[in-house]
Amino acid sequence: MAGFVRGTNADHLVRANLWSTQLKEVLLDELFAMKYVDMITDFPDGDTLNIQSIGQAEVLDYAENMPVRYTAMDTGNFTFTITDYKQSATYITNKMKQDSYVMDRIVASFVPKQHRALMKAIEVKVLNAGPSGQTTSGSNTINGAKHRFVATGTNQIITIQDFARAAYALDKANVPNVARIAIVDPSVRYTLETLTNLVNVSFNPQWQGIIETGLSSTGIKFIRNIYGFDVYESKNLNSGMSETIDSVSVTNGVANVFFSAAPEIMPIVGLMRQPPKVDSEYNKDRQREEYVTTARYGFKLFRPENMVTVLSDTSRVYS
Repeated sequence: MAGFVRGTNADHLVRANLWSTQLKEVLLDELFAMKYVDMITDFPDGDTLNIQSIGQAEVLDYAENMPVRYTAMDTGNFTFTITDYKQSATYITNKMKQDSYVMDRIVASFVPKQHRALMKAIEVKVLNAGPSGQTTSGSNTINGAKHRFVATGTNQIITIQDFARAAYALDKANVPNVARIAIVDPSVRYTLETLTNLVNVSFNPQWQGIIETGLSSTGIKFIRNIYGFDVYESKNLNSGMSETIDSVSVTNGVANVFFSAAPEIMPIVGLMRQPPKVDSEYNKDRQREEYVTTARYGFKLFRPENMVTVLSDTSRVYS
């Protein structure tokens, strides 16, 4: 008697492919940069806003019974423009809705996925506003301290010394030593977690908590403070950069940013002229449902004295 054996005479009795009703979602990174933006409120119309600035008063020597010398205080103008008008759109045809057994779940995902895509673009824009507002390939020196430099470690990787240099630059620019934030690339986190002076806690006991529990415990926030900076990790920093500053070059670099997030001195200003807005309609000519989400916004570096960019090489972190 013949039996039933896979690969011979019984394959037509087995369904070759089975499809689950579940949908596999892509893992998403956490978005958080918007909380570090000073949102403009007095921008009623148009797309360009001018903000006036005034400098400090000057002190001069005075001689008795001599005329007083009068000096004008420096003034300036900061121009802010709404630069970005973004859209995310998709559709589903009637035939697809009729034939697909996961149609309801697909359609239900359109709006949240479009909203997420736009918020991701906004996150990238915010995190790039600081470095892009500085002069590239320049040290952007303020009060004698560099606000843009290449990481000082071997192979241009960030070390603890770079945190100290960033703190020094902010101190020299009179930035208050409160709410200081460092947003760094994942490669920097790896570097910090494997530095010899952090791993060997026998000579550095204040770092013991980091070694025992890891740098990151809840979401993106590191559980320890480095030279006054609360350190956050983001994959949305400006990357793929090639730049030379003070004869030191970096290739495949990423722009790690350091600043104070004190409310009155936020380094980035921004405006959401139109937050993500959803429109949907039925297109009778194409026999399909169309969904589109649009947003209009702008972000710009407002206080260069409160922004330090450290360029580190992401491709050589394991070298």
